[in-house]
Amino acid sequence: MDLKHKYASLPKDDLIKLLLERRPEGIDLVFAGKNVIRHIARKVRPKAMRVVSELCAGHAAEQARNLVIEGDNLAGMVSLYKFHGAVDLVLADPPFNTGGDFRYNDKWDEDPNDPDPGTLVTLEDGSRFTKWMKYMLPRLQLMRALLKPNGVVAICIDHRELFRLGMLMNEVFGEGNRVGILNWQRTYSPKNNVKTHLSHSTEYILVYAKNTELAKTALLPRSESMDAKYKNPDGDPDGPWRSSDVSGPGASTHKGQVYAIQSPFTGKMHYPPLGRCWAAERRRVQEWLEGWGVKYRDKQLDDGNVPALVIQGSVAAARKAAKRRYQRGHWPDLIFLDEGEGGPAAKKHLEKVKQGLIPLTFWADEEYETPFQLGSASWKHAESGHSQQGINELTAIVGRGDQLETVKPLKLFAKIITLWCPPNGLVIDPFAGSGTTGHAILQLNEETGASRRFVLMEQGRADRDDRYARTLLANRLKRVISGNWASGKRQALQGGFRFLTLTQRVDAKTVLAMEREEMIDLLLTSHWDDDAKARPTLIRVPGKDAKYLIASDDKQLGYFLVWNGTKAPSTIDERVHNVIIREASAHNIRPPYYVYARYEDYQTEDIRFFKIPDTVLRHVGLSESRDVYNEEQIAH
Repeated sequence: MDLKHKYASLPKDDLIKLLLERRPEGIDLVFAGKNVIRHIARKVRPKAMRVVSELCAGHAAEQARNLVIEGDNLAGMVSLYKFHGAVDLVLADPPFNTGGDFRYNDKWDEDPNDPDPGTLVTLEDGSRFTKWMKYMLPRLQLMRALLKPNGVVAICIDHRELFRLGMLMNEVFGEGNRVGILNWQRTYSPKNNVKTHLSHSTEYILVYAKNTELAKTALLPRSESMDAKYKNPDGDPDGPWRSSDVSGPGASTHKGQVYAIQSPFTGKMHYPPLGRCWAAERRRVQEWLEGWGVKYRDKQLDDGNVPALVIQGSVAAARKAAKRRYQRGHWPDLIFLDEGEGGPAAKKHLEKVKQGLIPLTFWADEEYETPFQLGSASWKHAESGHSQQGINELTAIVGRGDQLETVKPLKLFAKIITLWCPPNGLVIDPFAGSGTTGHAILQLNEETGASRRFVLMEQGRADRDDRYARTLLANRLKRVISGNWASGKRQALQGGFRFLTLTQRVDAKTVLAMEREEMIDLLLTSHWDDDAKARPTLIRVPGKDAKYLIASDDKQLGYFLVWNGTKAPSTIDERVHNVIIREASAHNIRPPYYVYARYEDYQTEDIRFFKIPDTVLRHVGLSESRDVYNEEQIAH
């Protein structure tokens, strides 16, 4: 019996039960066109990238570390195949669907490679929420593919799409991989808005990990004001300290640590707060108390707890001994506040505190030693900056007239990068806008000696004919690197970037038709080695310095291209091999030599041959017969 007849013979109730059993567990997000869009990322074809030399900044080695890519970020993320599984942090500030801030082309539902940028999605468009989710879903899938196993993605959003984005993130990354929801104060001046009833002064950042068991949240750097709270009034040889809670949670499970202790100064009995217990074991607590020159003994009180620690002898004699000990200095680790007249507290030494501040559920003025789940966090504008500050920063750098209505503050992005990108990590920003991410990384590298790298993508505003990847983003980064701000000379930041623009789609015919400079650009951005643990950073060798040598890396390995387009044969023969050896020697390049060519007629142990177009296609994630993407890699 075929399936059609099998199901046709089932009663209605059994059919309903069968359908319910086939539904996935948990909450399922459903919207028109979702099933098609879930697989659309696999249809996006990589594009070749052309270096725009006049828009690059820094010397060759600095340019090789960072990339600014002009073009659609969906095609851009696919084209960066060498970085898939190699990114520490994806930091994204996508369009918020506020009306007039993003475009959608209905043809993308079937062909995401259609070059039409689409029409503006207005507030009057009844399907704008669906279009926004169809726009975001394949991009989230590619963000996940880019991340390392311990990588993190942080996406900015406002209240309009917060819940829809959260559902999409749960589907792509898994709800269990949510690290937290940050709530930052984008403005501190309330606005009267009778239409919405509330003044929306905050926005959100959804933070998800590829795998929360592998991801780590770093400590925030300590400030001078934090360290200033530590004093040394007793001349403690262990250095400055501050008082802290001597109790801990768990009274119900640590009943042996719930009891009274008697102050050697006042004779008053002190208990841990309700629901808490003494944080140290009883033997240690007694040692601390007797450090005040007073003997203690156990005494059962009628309080339902284990025996108390009480003064052995008179309270008056104990007070005198404790006062003498107080005057001598270097007090025990268990102190009594207000010069002995207050309750018990523990000494917390600065040297023993972790040299950082752990992100908490609220950015309060307190320090903690043990991290816990971030949950949701609120950042005041003093902690993260505000939108007007971001606009002011941009204006100071590039001058007025940039036409951007909202700009994220530098402090906000610097804080996120500090938390979730290691000092030598890689950050990708697919919605780079004015380049705040790149600026923040350059500044953090300058301040802390870190060596973080970035890849920024920006398409600009086609509706305004404004290619501001060039006019704004690259302009801003060049100014902060040189120190030539519109508002005046500032400290120059070390670094540079290579400016690339997406060109034609990559396939075998395209590769074989490329001129030499086009081929060099493609290889510089796509080369990676299956056997290498890290993706190499290729530093361009000027063409005037060599015939075949095009680049080297930090390991002094050389990359050679035997190619003159369709004008001449592209074959490694004995003559070409001898030239490669001479060029390698002249540039201190050690073997093996990585050589791209169409054919190899002369084989030696010192040459690793990369065949054109086959290897080039593989480097960008393609083969002549199929697309390398598969459902497991892209779809969650």
